[in-house]
Amino acid sequence: MRKPFTPSNLRLAAQGGFALFLAWTCLRFIAHARWAMGLTETYAPKPPAVEGFLPISALMAAKRLLLTGAWDPVHPAGLAIFLAICGMALVFRKGFCGQLCPVGFVESLLERLGRRIGVRRQPGKIARRILAAPKYALLAAFAWVSLTMSVHEIGQFLRSPFNLVADTKMLLFFAAPSAATIGVLLLLAALSLVIPAFWCRALCPYGALLGLVAWFSPTAVTRDVETCVGCRRCAQACPTGLPVDHSERIDSPECQGCLECVSACPVKDCLGVRVAGRRAPWWLVAAGCLLVLVAASVAADALGHWDAQLPPQMVRRMHMIVLGGGF
Repeated sequence: MRKPFTPSNLRLAAQGGFALFLAWTCLRFIAHARWAMGLTETYAPKPPAVEGFLPISALMAAKRLLLTGAWDPVHPAGLAIFLAICGMALVFRKGFCGQLCPVGFVESLLERLGRRIGVRRQPGKIARRILAAPKYALLAAFAWVSLTMSVHEIGQFLRSPFNLVADTKMLLFFAAPSAATIGVLLLLAALSLVIPAFWCRALCPYGALLGLVAWFSPTAVTRDVETCVGCRRCAQACPTGLPVDHSERIDSPECQGCLECVSACPVKDCLGVRVAGRRAPWWLVAAGCLLVLVAASVAADALGHWDAQLPPQMVRRMHMIVLGGGF
């Protein structure tokens, strides 16, 4: 009989719950954007969580913080979220990717659908490495831009009208997608049906960064060689096609911390989570990632680094100048 509470079920619940939270955030942000662009006189504050979708700006702000100690005044919550997610990777591997990421949630559903209709395929070892290369190239490009910019140049970018309305520009991009955008999204969805977690494995530079940070994490899925029966269910369940059945410790940067392998294993305690060599409950990854995110938002708010301290009329003026009015 299938256990009702498994790592796979908890993962879908956590991802689904986080996606609902982001949908609510998006509705609040739409109200703010309408006010900012002069479509309504009813003021709506911007939900700070939406700044989590600006990782490039946050990467630059993180460099500036490291060198000057100055927090980003334009998208402060974005920097807090970025640091929190990097902290998650350091402690719980790529737990954000496997347990919370809304794109990962969509990819999980597409992977299950692809498995059900019989089109799911896993690339071989060499193909996996080739598939992963583009996201590291994208990460290198973004890192190069950030590293070569001076603190003064970063400060100018962070305070620029473009960066101030970047989240609204992103909203407008997806609110009225072009035919090309729709085509690309449909292509990515189709590829994700066939190749599990295609976006995460091939194109997500954020995931590439978190994978590199996760190399230093004390947390990992481990396999008990003595009790393993060699059924290969763990390897077959792994969205990124890792050879779980041949590894004692899964420390690859491609491990998403989704724990689908643990959920698929038929032998009790053969696969599990260990932190610094000590066995831990498998639900710790999802719960720990959520706790880190909540704690970071609470701490940032208490320190005045959550809501942007920008005059509402200045925000509106910049939107009117840069974007004009109308969706």
